[in-house]
Amino acid sequence: MVTGSATRIAAQVVRASGEGAFTRIGGTPLLRLERVAAGLPPSVALYGKAEWYNPSGSVKDRPAATIIRQALQDGSLTPNRTLLDSSSGNMGIAYATLCAALGLRVQLMVPANASPERLAILHALGAGVTLTDPLEGADGARQVAAEEAAHYPERYFFANQYDNDANWQSHYETTAPELVRQTGGRMTHLVVGMGTTGTVVGVGRYLRETLPHARLVAVQPDAPLHGLEGLKHLASSPKPGIYDPQLPHEIVEVRTESAYAMARTLARQDGLLVGVSAAAAVVAARQVAEQLDEGVVVALLPDSGLKYLSEAFWSAV
Repeated sequence: MVTGSATRIAAQVVRASGEGAFTRIGGTPLLRLERVAAGLPPSVALYGKAEWYNPSGSVKDRPAATIIRQALQDGSLTPNRTLLDSSSGNMGIAYATLCAALGLRVQLMVPANASPERLAILHALGAGVTLTDPLEGADGARQVAAEEAAHYPERYFFANQYDNDANWQSHYETTAPELVRQTGGRMTHLVVGMGTTGTVVGVGRYLRETLPHARLVAVQPDAPLHGLEGLKHLASSPKPGIYDPQLPHEIVEVRTESAYAMARTLARQDGLLVGVSAAAAVVAARQVAEQLDEGVVVALLPDSGLKYLSEAFWSAV
């Protein structure tokens, strides 16, 4: 619960926009992936959690909301300070959406090769955007943001999603309980991509406490150079400060081409237009399901494919 001046800001937003952006986060549906599951035993079910139902269109609304809420509570984010962070797209859009609703400023460091759709959305939401070296990717943008925050500490609240415990706490408090409830506690495997690793850490800690029989399968690209937007190859990247390597039971590596092919399959056979990290999670989930005689396998689908429509892979046969 926000207090003081933060409460007054939030109240203004609720009056202006009805239910408010924060109250519409979470409660995303669980979809049965029937055609992807073709050929599996009848006792093996495959699902996808459709996170694009969140207000800004991705799973990142969850950590963005918790980060902003906690910063408002402790006074590190005020109307006189600008929220600063790096993002390859989705987290930035979540920040920009919520900050616009709250009347707060946001400044984002974004790799210059981010999709034009994502950049257009950020500009439409009024976010300040600094484009960083595309060859340095998300790690380079993260470094630029840290340097900017260090130079102007009075100007910015540095959200620092890679090291901020509010990131994983959002998934511990919302994503994981929803999954357990939606599957009636029958979920045997949860497949989650690794970027900031907030989702893996949050759901992993909750499942260890609440549903210990469930196995957590983490997904990463199969090589340092890849086209899986939002995912990190942890072996060749700086480890997020919030990452706990003890939580995943298994790490599955997915080829970029396999994820692209799955994105096309889901769109053309199931009518599900998903992003590339979501497609990678489904590739891994199918691989996991193929090894089972019975089980309930859930893939977390971070976003839809709408922010990737300019990518050439959609036109492949």
